[in-house]
Amino acid sequence: MTSKTERLLSLLNGQPVIPVLKIANVADAVPLARALSRGGLRAIEITLRTADALEAIRRVAGEVEDAVVGAGTILDAKQFDEAAAAGSKFIVSPGITSQLLDAAKGSPVPLLPGAITPGEIMAAREAGLRFLKFFPAEQSGGIASLKAFASPLADVKFCPTGGITARNAADYLSLSNVICVGGSWVAPDELIKTGKWDEIEALAREASKLAK
Repeated sequence: MTSKTERLLSLLNGQPVIPVLKIANVADAVPLARALSRGGLRAIEITLRTADALEAIRRVAGEVEDAVVGAGTILDAKQFDEAAAAGSKFIVSPGITSQLLDAAKGSPVPLLPGAITPGEIMAAREAGLRFLKFFPAEQSGGIASLKAFASPLADVKFCPTGGITARNAADYLSLSNVICVGGSWVAPDELIKTGKWDEIEALAREASKLAK
């Protein structure tokens, strides 16, 4: 196992569910991260899908001591560098490109790139990556595909994301080549908008107890 894979796994620290978050209002970032952390989900992914995403990462990194904040939806080297500078402890991308691999190679911040085909997975493996995002999971064969990869690509592990819910998360987590899953169900938009942090904490606590 490569050192960057080991670093990424140590950051996630056995957490079964990684919250995938879209922060529409930067003021929500800190209380949301605190609620998730209290519920047992310290590692979170803030996606670069909103104008305030980088500022949200900065605030969580600077103000929520227990949180391990990562950046998601990173599409190129510029975004990688910006997210790392904002305080991201890990970087998540929906796919894999040579530009992103080069950015990751020159950075201490580990990359979790998306891969769904044998060719993409093998390219990531050649680059020294053994822990990958499987995205979009449900639309790409889901559990059946991951089961098929387990034997020929036995040293590669996955974090499936995309269509993962409270109903199917445990099924994914039961697979030998799945380390964790990514999902947004632990922090629904409506609960964030209304500031119902106790309810989000309860959802996080339930998700943190999923068996792996």
